Amino acid sequence: MGPYTHISVAVPLLAELDNLPLLLNRLRRQSFRHFTLYCCVNNVEGGSGFEENQQCLQLLSQVSDLPLVVIDRSSRGKGWSGKRKGVGWARKVLFEQILAEHDNNEVAVSLDADTDFDPDYLLALLATLNAHPHSSAFSVPYYHPLCGQEVLDRPMLRYECYMRHYLLQLLRIGSPYAFTALGSAIAFPLWAYQRVGGITPLQGGEDFYLMQKFAKTGTLVSQFAQPYSSRHLAVRPQGRASARVPFGTGPAIARGVEGMEESYPFYSPAGFDAVKATFDAFPALFDADVETPMSPFLRQQLGTHDLWQPLRANFKRRDLFVHSCAERVDGLRILQFLKANPAFRLSPSQLPVDFLHDPIPTLNAYRDQLFAEEMVLRTR
Repeated sequence: MGPYTHISVAVPLLAELDNLPLLLNRLRRQSFRHFTLYCCVNNVEGGSGFEENQQCLQLLSQVSDLPLVVIDRSSRGKGWSGKRKGVGWARKVLFEQILAEHDNNEVAVSLDADTDFDPDYLLALLATLNAHPHSSAFSVPYYHPLCGQEVLDRPMLRYECYMRHYLLQLLRIGSPYAFTALGSAIAFPLWAYQRVGGITPLQGGEDFYLMQKFAKTGTLVSQFAQPYSSRHLAVRPQGRASARVPFGTGPAIARGVEGMEESYPFYSPAGFDAVKATFDAFPALFDADVETPMSPFLRQQLGTHDLWQPLRANFKRRDLFVHSCAERVDGLRILQFLKANPAFRLSPSQLPVDFLHDPIPTLNAYRDQLFAEEMVLRTR
């Protein structure tokens, strides 16, 4: 577990001809030079993006000033087929290639081609993981820049504020699942990746499930080590509409503000207080059943009335039992619990801004306020 001295940067590419030269130049400007770039150019066999991907492959073949490994899952006969397709599989292929070429002390950095980052980004990232050598992963701070098009900036700000509001509440209650999972904002050492059994490729959400596995098996870093400024070094992914995955930033922006209310509501502090009260009850549950705010939901969700006795039977020490309870009531269960209780949803009129009608500078100021609060809580 450390010291870490080299970084492997993993980037899936699908029709990214406009962004690829920008990505390469950002890497050329890095103050830390001990890294290798891994690119997986991919698309479904016979699907859209083929011609643009061929141009990406041609561009990459001309790169001579960066350590580069190119994985071609785009050319004829090499594209995805069947259920094995999408960005989840591209990331899995990239991480497996990195695993095959490096030892356990290698640091893998997950990026996207549309993401901007500071020239000291890799340097600060490696310093942070070396300052926390036993941590499983780094949930890197992020910040979507405004693009100047209201049709994109308004839903982007609505979605990002939803994510930040949710994370702030998790940080406030001290949840072990207080992280935001963006594919462009994750870094981890290979020993931790192997310990959790790697990434599970899905059509969407694979980055969340990977981070959740890291949280269950270790601790997460969520703030850059000193003396680095987290606002300055936050990765800056584009806020663009996309239908490549079923949920996340791209699909949310494509829906627009009105279309987000059902899927991405703001939740009240009371809902998170109920989660905290449940977690606070775990030590007492080692001795006997205690009703928690989440118990009715968990009995229905898990299909059992005996929530805790099987865990007592398997974990004879209180600390192990408490950890197993936290694994059962994980980040997904917390979100499902909040979604299942309409009383925990804040209506648009209860929010400090009107995402449908307030001017973009007002919404951006609210986003910046949440970002500043988040950076303070991340340091705790």
